[in-house]
Amino acid sequence: QVQLVESGGGLVQPGGSLRLSCAASGFIFSAYGMSWYRQAPGMQRELVAFINSAGGSTNYADSVKGRFTISRDNAKNTVYLQMNSVKPEDTAVYYCKVNLHGLYNYWGQRTQVTVSS
Repeated sequence: QVQLVESGGGLVQPGGSLRLSCAASGFIFSAYGMSWYRQAPGMQRELVAFINSAGGSTNYADSVKGRFTISRDNAKNTVYLQMNSVKPEDTAVYYCKVNLHGLYNYWGQRTQVTVSS
């Protein structure tokens, strides 16, 4: 059974940093790219960052480029999102996602990030 469990969310001041983690199980983690998405209140869910299976290729939403870094540890079956220089507009629930076999999307249970002074 595929499981994705996010952690690391919370309240952070503008300009601060936070690291999200997503622990995966139930599939061969090192074989699949992983994504982070977010959804702010009243907004559509948006792709924040993607990392390929080996970790050598990443891409980011324009809104987070230069501030966020996605990484993975295939030995720990975990993907991370390092969030630096956060802004109030980064406030959202964050999800990790994996697409298996080009057919099935699995989502984590989400973690809340609130940027506020």
